[in-house]
Amino acid sequence: MPSVKNKIYPGSAAAVADIPDGATILLGGFGGVGVPENLLAAMADHPARELTIVSNHAGYGERGLAVLFRQRKVSKLICSYAFHPTAFVFREMYMAGKIELEQIPQGTMAERIRAAGAGIPAFYTPTGVGTQAAEKKEVRRFVDRDAILEFALPGDVAIVKAHRSDQMGNLTYRGTAANFNPVMATAARLTLAEAESIVEPGELPPENVHTPSIYVDRVVLGEDLELRSEA
Repeated sequence: MPSVKNKIYPGSAAAVADIPDGATILLGGFGGVGVPENLLAAMADHPARELTIVSNHAGYGERGLAVLFRQRKVSKLICSYAFHPTAFVFREMYMAGKIELEQIPQGTMAERIRAAGAGIPAFYTPTGVGTQAAEKKEVRRFVDRDAILEFALPGDVAIVKAHRSDQMGNLTYRGTAANFNPVMATAARLTLAEAESIVEPGELPPENVHTPSIYVDRVVLGEDLELRSEA
């Protein structure tokens, strides 16, 4: 039998080491749940700058994504919920004109990412018709309803958080961590997964696999126990 490719990396720093300046990063998580905190911590020590981050939210307190904002490594944020009270670091940077924001309805953002993973270049949605979300976009009428043309949103890199992974990169998620993580894992040229635990090939029942290994390039076990909790 051919050998099984082991995608396990020795640590988060090694996994992010070749992410270049100017990369578009799809960052999994919803609020404080399902966020790949250890990989984000490694990005804080990585020299890449001028990053575009695609995330459901704009950071949580002073940790994770907020650290990258403080370091001026992010030039643009694409998200659906930018001004939650916990995202005070982003708000400070945005109000000072130090970061660009593109805010998208949550369902539209999820579908744009899903479309990228499915090879769909664009689609129409009625969400946002007649609002600022429709500005400078094509609007087309279907039967008796207008819809906006939206384009797929791919990434150079996806950084996601899984509950379990096997050594091949098959992933499972727990609870609401199965939010943006599964669609983002399919929509980038390079996908990095941080896992709570790693098991041998064959230990994950096929019907329980949420992201097949074909979409995953690198897997790390979160080094810091404090950052590995999904709660």
